Amino acid sequence: MAFHHSSGSSAASGFEYAQVGHAFAGHQSAPPLNGPPFQPFQDTQFDIFEWYPKFQSCLRYFLDHAQYSGPIQAVAAFVNIQLPFQKAHNPVLSSKHTGPNSPAGPGPSTPSTARAAGKMPINAQLPSSTHATLTPYIRRLVATGFDYPAVLHGFFGDDWVGGIGPMHEAERRNYMFAAKSDTWLKVKSHYDMDGEQQVPFLRPLSNVTETEIQSAETQWSEWLAMQDWMLGPRAPDQEQEVRIKQEDD
Repeated sequence: MAFHHSSGSSAASGFEYAQVGHAFAGHQSAPPLNGPPFQPFQDTQFDIFEWYPKFQSCLRYFLDHAQYSGPIQAVAAFVNIQLPFQKAHNPVLSSKHTGPNSPAGPGPSTPSTARAAGKMPINAQLPSSTHATLTPYIRRLVATGFDYPAVLHGFFGDDWVGGIGPMHEAERRNYMFAAKSDTWLKVKSHYDMDGEQQVPFLRPLSNVTETEIQSAETQWSEWLAMQDWMLGPRAPDQEQEVRIKQEDD
């Protein structure tokens, strides 16, 4: 099974995959992991005000373009998650704030064009709200092993690294923590969603680096310290622990 999606968007043209779940190729790739581990939303190098416009760009691309793309719809169907325009209640057809009587203007990726192409019901009404969250889609891609750079690029556009990249890293770490915390059955139930959107399968994380593992180990140790109330003045001295370990060796 092969999909080739062509569009005026560089993100769409950069998204190409063959044999769903096995081979992916794209022009956009994640930045190399060098230096100290990056902790999304916690590290001092993270600036929320620089991040937010890129996140908005990802959200707009997902709502206005990606969800109407054949390859994206194929991946969503395979991992059993509804796209915003497919929801029975309060579907989100566009990032534009429009009412039921104010259809979006014509364009290559507007809801009106999608209706003409047969990708949404003819009588579908534009919602009065454009609220949508990207987290469920990132979580589902991570849990099913579809969080390849090319797939993330196809879902969220050219700004995906800066826009949803920190969320992606956090969800990968959450998935590692979930696997460490409980059984497969309970982890699967945690990743199931309402509306018959159960996750069809779970896959181990792919393309894991030593840096990512070390960062996860550090944060897992911090969580164990939290469970034991080893906080503030009781927080373990990491430098002292390292010295003691070296002396023991």
